[in-house]
Amino acid sequence: MNSIELTGNWEEQKGKLKQKFAALTENDLLFTEGKKEEMIGKLQIKLGITKEELLKIIESI
Repeated sequence: MNSIELTGNWEEQKGKLKQKFAALTENDLLFTEGKKEEMIGKLQIKLGITKEELLKIIESI
């Protein structure tokens, strides 16, 4: 997944992630250009899943 994919549909993906994982907050899903890896790391910790699992979930949304 590259930054274009993440930013292009991010608002839509973010809403779907919040529906799927009620524990996620707006701050958890705050995407700042150049800090994608940091955000993904925080989500991994909060959800207790691997990076690969998280990317598969995001890609499937």
